[in-house]
Amino acid sequence: MNSSEKQNGNSGVQFFGGRGSYALAEKIATAYGTKLGETTFLDFSDGEFQPSFEQSVRGDTVYLIQSTCPPVENLFELLLMADAAHRASAYKIVAVVPYFGWARQDRKDKSRVPIGAKLVANLMQTAHIDRVMTMDLHADQIQGFFEIPVDHLYSSWLFDPYIKSLDLENVAFASPDIGGSKRASSYARHYGLPLIICHKVRIKANEVDSMTAIGDVEGKDVILLDDLIDTAGTITKAANMMMDMGAKSVRAMVPHAVLSGPAYERIDKSAITELIVSDTIPLKQNVPTKKIHVLSVAELFANTIRNVNEHKSISQNYVF
Repeated sequence: MNSSEKQNGNSGVQFFGGRGSYALAEKIATAYGTKLGETTFLDFSDGEFQPSFEQSVRGDTVYLIQSTCPPVENLFELLLMADAAHRASAYKIVAVVPYFGWARQDRKDKSRVPIGAKLVANLMQTAHIDRVMTMDLHADQIQGFFEIPVDHLYSSWLFDPYIKSLDLENVAFASPDIGGSKRASSYARHYGLPLIICHKVRIKANEVDSMTAIGDVEGKDVILLDDLIDTAGTITKAANMMMDMGAKSVRAMVPHAVLSGPAYERIDKSAITELIVSDTIPLKQNVPTKKIHVLSVAELFANTIRNVNEHKSISQNYVF
């Protein structure tokens, strides 16, 4: 919306990107048909930083685009930008968080631990954020941690056309663990294809002791599905096991490429033919494997933002 429309009493729309997701923010703004607003960041020698909007946001709906993946500065930068927009008299503040970090801490699974996802929700609301847009939360119930609207998008919008383009003959969908069975089951039901569930036993965080598979693997082009891939221990172990069980090929589709520690090396050495991820989290420069294929979520978020601004349904972005 241009400045003359603002002067006529209509709320404008402005996009700003955090430094952790700036490249994706530019893509989303371009897909929407606009440009990112100007921001500067003052970095102090002790590590403290201060964001600043270099243009007026008064009376506008401000979209702040930033995934909250580690380091924690990404989350805090989003909160500071929201506070700055509020104090600059923005009409509404929408946090576009393609990857909602800290979501694995969505419950107390033992005594004396925090519920980190709830704390992050509280912080966002305290920072005067009026709405959150995100994709593939680690657990759907995290939406209930908020007292503001949450637009929860799904990567099936992204992966569905890619799966069809593969033109595989004997596909089966698989979950690398019991926790992800709902996601894999949705894909299997949508396509009317077989489902495989892996059962894993962990000895400690990020380390899998043993794994078994439930379902017919032999001769199948297996597509493993999960919401995030961190150290890649679980998903590569599942892929290797399925190839040993007679699978024809194994691919993995995971929207959030955390990829920490030995992840890249594990993927490169594994039986995975291809790992398809999104750009909700930027990959390291000079990725040391050719197996990773990145699809962009820019169009998905731009379409959702456009529909929200025009008070239209966003359900067409929920493929399944």
